[in-house]
Amino acid sequence: MTRPVASPALSHLRILDLTRARAGPTCCRILADFGADVIKVEAPPGVDPNEAMSGPRHGYDMLNLHRNKRSLTLNLKQPEGVAIFMRLVETADIVVENFRPDVKERLGIGYAALRAVNARVILASISGFGQTGPYRMRAGFDQIAQGMGGLMWVTGLPNQGPVRAGIAVADSAAGIYAATGILIALTERERTGLGQWVQTSLLEAQIAMMDFQAARYLIDGEVSGQAGNDHPYSTPMGVMDTADGFINIGVGGDGQWRSLCKAIQQPELANDPDYATQDNRFRNRSKLSLVLDDIFKTRTCVDWLQRLEAAGVPAGPIYKMDEVFADEQVKHLGIAVPMHDPVRGDIHLVGQPIVLSRTPASIATPLPEPGEHTTLILRGIGYNDNDIARLRKAKVV
Repeated sequence: MTRPVASPALSHLRILDLTRARAGPTCCRILADFGADVIKVEAPPGVDPNEAMSGPRHGYDMLNLHRNKRSLTLNLKQPEGVAIFMRLVETADIVVENFRPDVKERLGIGYAALRAVNARVILASISGFGQTGPYRMRAGFDQIAQGMGGLMWVTGLPNQGPVRAGIAVADSAAGIYAATGILIALTERERTGLGQWVQTSLLEAQIAMMDFQAARYLIDGEVSGQAGNDHPYSTPMGVMDTADGFINIGVGGDGQWRSLCKAIQQPELANDPDYATQDNRFRNRSKLSLVLDDIFKTRTCVDWLQRLEAAGVPAGPIYKMDEVFADEQVKHLGIAVPMHDPVRGDIHLVGQPIVLSRTPASIATPLPEPGEHTTLILRGIGYNDNDIARLRKAKVV
């Protein structure tokens, strides 16, 4: 039976996905959505004590993270399970794992072992804190990385205390960085014919996402604090309370400041010495905020957004998730992708935010059942039906 392919872009690649939770599955989902044959390697039922850590099998998270993949159940705690895995490695392009750093070595599937059977294979390892160093063996979760990477002390209102960001920033970023590293390694392999070991961690990804706050400290020695809804250095930029809700505005320079003053029908503010320059506006941010608060409360969100757009001032609504997907631009972009799931029926999943003109991503198949493709995959590497029946009886697969 021909495998439904989401895109021709990466359809020549085979990936063995040993990951769970979010960072690793995010990495593999990107590659699967662009057509790679991603084999999700799962423990047979009852083998893994943490098999439910990712939530219900047919819950929204699993459905969204593991579409476009095939499922193979394999007990890597048994020697024959490892032997099967290594046979798959012989023809695989990529292996992705997010075990604690010592686990793959104990199982006998570390990079040296993989490279010994396939010099072209690329191993991508995602950990909490890195493959080496004093914290390498610590369990890593997104919120812990948010705290250690500096995000929680720049999130929230001034003097509020540390606040977790509302999304899994470190997890998602680590998955994206891992996919980026894999694609770099694949490109390099075209010249040398050799694979390599790609590594990232939640901690490194979170620090990298801090970007200008991190650079501000490293270069100028300044520690950024909590700014709430205000921009760390540009103003007015943030949330405005209107007559019937909230909007965001962004004024990035003196030209946009003058346009804002025109839009709010306060031309005298444009040349007020306290506000005429970016430095002065920042210095007098509290006073300016009081002036703008009174003005913006006089009109509705829709009215202000129309006026600001006409004046060329960056602005936008502040949506809850249902409003996000009701927006006409979001609908036009098609990032809510319809599909049919055998268990949940007709649903929508979150599409890829990357658009390719010739070989775009798509969602071709739903979340597989555990071991749904075990027989087909094993036949593909030389096992016959009697072999497979014996492996099932021994709970190897």
